[in-house]
Amino acid sequence: MSLETEVASQAVVMGPSFWIATAIFILAYALIISEKIHKTILAMFGAALMIVLGIVTQEDAFHSMEFGIDWNVIFLLVSMMIIINIMKPTGLFEYIAIKSAKVARGEPFMIMAIFSVVTATISAFLDNVTTVLLVAPVTLLICQALELDVVPYLITETLASNIGGTATLIGDPPNIMIASKAQLDFMAFIYHLSPVIIVVLIAYVFTIKLIFGKRLHVKEELKQRVMAMNERDAIKDPVLLKKSLFVLAVTVTGFVFHGALHFEPATIALFGAGLLLLISGTKDPHHILAEAEWGTLFFFMGLFMIIGGVVKVGLIKWMSIEVLKLTQGNLLGTSMIVMWFSAFASAFIDNIPYVATMNPLIIDMAKQLWPNLSGTALLHHPDLMPIWWSLALGACLGGNGTAIGASANVIVVGMAEKMGKPISFKKFMLYGMPLMIESVIICTVYVWLRYYVLKI
Repeated sequence: MSLETEVASQAVVMGPSFWIATAIFILAYALIISEKIHKTILAMFGAALMIVLGIVTQEDAFHSMEFGIDWNVIFLLVSMMIIINIMKPTGLFEYIAIKSAKVARGEPFMIMAIFSVVTATISAFLDNVTTVLLVAPVTLLICQALELDVVPYLITETLASNIGGTATLIGDPPNIMIASKAQLDFMAFIYHLSPVIIVVLIAYVFTIKLIFGKRLHVKEELKQRVMAMNERDAIKDPVLLKKSLFVLAVTVTGFVFHGALHFEPATIALFGAGLLLLISGTKDPHHILAEAEWGTLFFFMGLFMIIGGVVKVGLIKWMSIEVLKLTQGNLLGTSMIVMWFSAFASAFIDNIPYVATMNPLIIDMAKQLWPNLSGTALLHHPDLMPIWWSLALGACLGGNGTAIGASANVIVVGMAEKMGKPISFKKFMLYGMPLMIESVIICTVYVWLRYYVLKI
């Protein structure tokens, strides 16, 4: 069967349910982009409308993997939040910041470069929002000591967190969502994405040197102020720190081997969170649980239901048909379109709802191209894999384009405002967009060379 015949046979029936679900979807996204109403409120209300208006059933919303909440994503996120909230009081991140500044010998650009690399590395193993929440306050501490403007440091660290988070399954929520839908394991992300992210990060450091290198100067006596800091004083609870690092190591090891263990990453993370709660001596977990990003979690849940609604009525299928018509089934062309469209879409739409939309679209494209396959044979088709990686690279790195492109960006802009150092949308975009385009160009060459020339 030709592609044209196959596509024609997959025609979508655009009845009342189709248009109602599409209207809810478009309106929710438009309001999320406008930031007039909090995105969590919009996601929850949109999800409720999908159920009340009969687009999805309650059974679909809460129990269907195809049309409802992806509980693997939710429990992975909440479990990692618990682990990090227990670690916070130990002073580990303050220690890392002071140590990094001393390694840089108080040189302002070297501090920026080391902080960026450290942030990217931490983001590979913690979600980006958590990373910037931990790194931003200690960055302010160092910048105050050196009498430096904290804004360039906050921007570069935020961009670095999104770069580093792209390298692993757990580093960035879009990757968690892709892994769950595509049934990909932790090592697959390491193997396919880490090599190019290392190159992107190296290029990033050289580029920020060109941008900021000559603009950052401090007096020698201020450098000595930083060198006089004792990083050991930052450690507030060494016993809890040891326990936390042990559990974190166990959890990450579990992620690496979760395929062989036949456990979902969510199960591994839940075990780690439960173990740390048990051995940390926490008598009452209420304060730890209260600090979890519940707004983010409910945003995810609502979003999954909204996307489930438009999947059920056929909007996603219609979109996939149009993409296939555009590329004429050329998989290299499809990969490139997915990557670049994802990058620019994610710059202006939070990459979490964007990926929630794209995941079923790619699956539906695959069903049309290989109608005789199903399950992992379909999801892991050799010709489909580059498209999954293109989506991950485009969505995660595209988030660097603007202040609203990724959750970490929004968090840092809000924190900067509280610090009395507001970062305008224009200023963030001035730095973020060129660096985003640079990183996507590198990834374009990588995908083309690795999967379509060398075919490895």
